Amino acid sequence: MFARRLQVESVNADGEARLFPIAWIDNFAMRNFTNDAVLDDTLPVADGVLEVGYRVPLDHLRVAMEDWFRRKGYLKPDDKLRIIQVQDG
Repeated sequence: MFARRLQVESVNADGEARLFPIAWIDNFAMRNFTNDAVLDDTLPVADGVLEVGYRVPLDHLRVAMEDWFRRKGYLKPDDKLRIIQVQDG
């Protein structure tokens, strides 16, 4: 089910990237705030690493995560959330 490995990071205005802590990713993944079952196919595995199933659309995931992280204050107003697929299993 968790066939793709993603890197989740924030990028500041200067282009510097930092990995999101696993606790923050887990906070997103464990909470069903979107009422969107497709986001249930996510598994945080390490700082900046999230495994997801093929039915998870990456654009939708990025928008949902960015919204969540901004509301929690994890993502600063000028920062962008970047998701990079690093492995396809």
